[in-house]
Amino acid sequence: MQLAYRYLIWGMWLSWIAYWLWAARRVKRSERREPLWSRLLHVVPLILAVALLSSDRVPIAFLNRRIFPWAPWEFWVAALLTASGLLFTVWARVHLGRNWSGVVTIKEQHELIDTGPYALVRHPIYTGLLVAIFGSAMAGGGWRGALAVLIAFAALWRKLRLEESWMTERFGERYAAYRRRVPALVPFWRVRSS
Repeated sequence: MQLAYRYLIWGMWLSWIAYWLWAARRVKRSERREPLWSRLLHVVPLILAVALLSSDRVPIAFLNRRIFPWAPWEFWVAALLTASGLLFTVWARVHLGRNWSGVVTIKEQHELIDTGPYALVRHPIYTGLLVAIFGSAMAGGGWRGALAVLIAFAALWRKLRLEESWMTERFGERYAAYRRRVPALVPFWRVRSS
């Protein structure tokens, strides 16, 4: 059982990374691409979040403390959350097809996908990643995991805002209607805009 506690979460992530790399080989050509400096503004924080999640200890003692005492049920709930989040990203990635990109881009013959997971949330890959990161943080149980979730959320929110602006430029009122109909990250949760 100790092996499961130690390696299950990271085994799921490594499997996900392998799939993600394999699936990235056939995508449409980019028409417009986010500049490197902009990409680094969300990639670097995500790397920091991963470092916080994957390290056993960090130099700031407070971050090494547990939030709650360890319990086996907590680990299994965390593993279920991680798996659910990763599977949700895979569903979204499959549904997006050749329109996918790891970088904010506009593809040649870009399509607005609003079915499948995209009918639930506008950014299901980010939703799934946040759920998986939260599950991984919960499995670790420490304050550094909580910090990793906050950093990942901020990084993905920044990327989401950039994507939203590009999609609005590309699809105009059609995307605006989609935004009014479908929440950004949390299914069925609407925030009224003034």
